[in-house]
Amino acid sequence: MNGLTGRRVLITRSADRARPLASLLRNRGATPLVLPLIDFEMTPDQAPLDAALNGLRAGDFNWLVISSITTVRVLLEKAAQRGVVLTDLVPPGTKVATIGSSSRQVLESVGLTVALAPADVQSAEGLLAVWDTSAERVFLPQADIAAPGLREGLTAKGAKVTSVVAYRTVDYPARAELRLTADLPSGVVMSDADASPILSVEETRAALDSENLDAMVAASPSAARRIAATLLPLGSCRLIAIGRPTAAEATRLGLTVAATAKEPTPDGIVAALESVFANEGNTQ
Repeated sequence: MNGLTGRRVLITRSADRARPLASLLRNRGATPLVLPLIDFEMTPDQAPLDAALNGLRAGDFNWLVISSITTVRVLLEKAAQRGVVLTDLVPPGTKVATIGSSSRQVLESVGLTVALAPADVQSAEGLLAVWDTSAERVFLPQADIAAPGLREGLTAKGAKVTSVVAYRTVDYPARAELRLTADLPSGVVMSDADASPILSVEETRAALDSENLDAMVAASPSAARRIAATLLPLGSCRLIAIGRPTAAEATRLGLTVAATAKEPTPDGIVAALESVFANEGNTQ
């Protein structure tokens, strides 16, 4: 028996994005539950993104920098609208950089070669730490709520950055007419015959009040904000942050973070959960 056996763990992601972590938790004997808190929409004004993508395809950029998996979904959707595949939008002379192993896996699964990604600190800060080129033309599509640090850091290193809002982060659910519809490859979003139960905010509140949740995974800074706005108090439920930016935002909001994943991956999150429960067992 391991420290996750019998534990009930809530994942604050949509069901499709929660599947890889849910599958791993189930294999470790835990019961994964899902609470979608945020969703994503295409921006109402597509002109800036379309113009930048035209420039990307024409070879106007030395680098394409991807800072989230959702950005990949946007690019897949835009490619499909043009009747091409994503690799058709990125010419051979344009290098691709990203912020960590999960986004690298997604990009490589759709046929793009990742030229640069941090191995240790998997975040915008980690990418800036290994960025050693200057005077480069960089295309940086991001969320509407993306922190300015990556754009400003690249600019400070001499890059000419074209930063475009690629999608909007909204409360779940997104509006049907603007919701992202492109799916990630099946090898990235793993199929799972036993779908995890999806809870509402009200059902989650009841589970927290009855102390029927052992842990909750904050899957992004925006999810941490929604947790603070809708689910407090958490009581005995331990909050696990997917990475340092999420942990920092949760702490800023007054939430107690029991552990932070060293890597923003299912394996990293499970390791953080196991450390929390192992430490509790050692103190009893």
